[in-house]
Amino acid sequence: MDESEDTGRAARLADDESAETFDYVIAGAGSAGCVLANRLSADPGHRVLLLEGGGKDNWIWFHIPVGYLFAIGNPRSDWMFKTAAEPGLNGRALAYPRGKTLGGSSAINAMIYMRGQAADYDHWRQLGLVGWGWDDVLPVFKRVEDHGDGASAFHGAGGEWRVEHPRVRWQILDKLREAAAEAGIPKIADFNTGDNTGSSYFQVNQRSGRRWSAARGFLKPILNRPNLKVETGVSVDRVEIRDGRVVAVHYRKDGAMHRVAVQGEAVLSAGAIGSPLILERSGIGDGARLAGHGITVVQHLPGVGENLQDHLQIRPIYKVDGIKTLNTEYWNLFKRAMMGVNYALFRKGPLTMAPSQVGAFVKSSPDYATANLEFHFQPLSLDDWGHGLHRFSAFTASVCNLRPTSRGSVHASGAAIEDPPDIRPNYLSTDADRQVAVDSLKWARRIVAQSALASYRPEEFKPGAHIASDEDMLVAAGDLGTTIFHPVGTAKMGTADDTMAVLDARLRVRGIEGLRVIDASVMPAITSGNTNSPTIMIADKGAEMMRQDAKGSPDMTLR
Repeated sequence: MDESEDTGRAARLADDESAETFDYVIAGAGSAGCVLANRLSADPGHRVLLLEGGGKDNWIWFHIPVGYLFAIGNPRSDWMFKTAAEPGLNGRALAYPRGKTLGGSSAINAMIYMRGQAADYDHWRQLGLVGWGWDDVLPVFKRVEDHGDGASAFHGAGGEWRVEHPRVRWQILDKLREAAAEAGIPKIADFNTGDNTGSSYFQVNQRSGRRWSAARGFLKPILNRPNLKVETGVSVDRVEIRDGRVVAVHYRKDGAMHRVAVQGEAVLSAGAIGSPLILERSGIGDGARLAGHGITVVQHLPGVGENLQDHLQIRPIYKVDGIKTLNTEYWNLFKRAMMGVNYALFRKGPLTMAPSQVGAFVKSSPDYATANLEFHFQPLSLDDWGHGLHRFSAFTASVCNLRPTSRGSVHASGAAIEDPPDIRPNYLSTDADRQVAVDSLKWARRIVAQSALASYRPEEFKPGAHIASDEDMLVAAGDLGTTIFHPVGTAKMGTADDTMAVLDARLRVRGIEGLRVIDASVMPAITSGNTNSPTIMIADKGAEMMRQDAKGSPDMTLR
């Protein structure tokens, strides 16, 4: 270390004598934050602070799998965000659920274990992001995994991220797989080998019938580490930057503002909604936008909050006769009581259900090289999550566009912590996405029309068989479409010549020392499937990068 580096470090320490000092401060204890806390605190010589806006995950519905029915739309467990009115959704504004507890959205999500496709990550590598191809990330997926089937060419055992097969099956779902096969979608055993084309039961993040959140897998086992401190119920305001380097993190708890000094690095892991807001409140973002909120510009990065991508799900519903679905079971009080008994005694039955049990991946048209539609088949129907099931027997054939070309944004609506995010997903804003929406409804009808389902007389409840033209189907897609809870991309990584990139390939914020973003917001392009496990992978890989870089850092090696 040269003399100037030594002097600078000493000056920072002198300035921060009144503040508690940590080597690493992590803003957000969601899926990524729990992984980071685990990995970074593994070195007892490094002090780690983990800050979470929600509370502890000590509510029963965080742990019983079907608890998402009670957690989504509940201010105890959901940040209750809303989008702006969406032109592509016929002027509707959507609820935009995000988990509000240790474990973040992994405590309220669908529990589906899905990596995406090999082509997703090879695309990242082709964008110039060295180290992010499929061959690079597959070993990371495997090392964090604890698969119930044991280790294999595509799965790992002994890691913290538990994966099991579902503990309940429905005849209606088996029949839907048969119908999908008749329509040309083959049955496969595993969605996670790099090509997920086909139909299968989803694998889930559960252990013996209980939800396995990131908090349960990565955080709970290490809470006794003396070098790890966890604070809940806090609101991270901003990072403090001096001479181009992060020196502190400011947060509010119990009405009072606190400042902690950062000796090594601060990491934003507040998700695709929270992380860009913290960056903007810190003076990092589009200069004109920040100035409009009265925020002093520290680093002009116009990509902050841009590039929002999400999987819009369209939810066709079909009434059926002569076959059991959860709707009719749910409204039978005796059967509902027996569901509770079955779960209490055996950890089996409908209370172990993820929102979707069977999936199917297919191309919307031959124009696509890999599957670009994902069906989530559900033996139930409802108007939206957080409301009761319909009182008639039905299933839902939810379908989403895996690789949307529409791009939205998330920005701070003001300079204060209390100012809500301005969320504009911009769904169905491109011709390509509008065509995929129409084609996806046609695919749902093609599957349901097969002979495997004929004896159950499926009747299209939504959008309705009278919707026939492409124009009417597009309107119906706007009426039925809603988020499937996969926002990504709002602080994307990119190469030096990408003016909209917020991070480099090592997840470092451009132009600022000691600051990274590590969560779903770093994705340059959304993965072809559920996004929680890719976020876990990104966090583990990001922590490894931080440890590697710390070996060459004067501040982190001087002890």
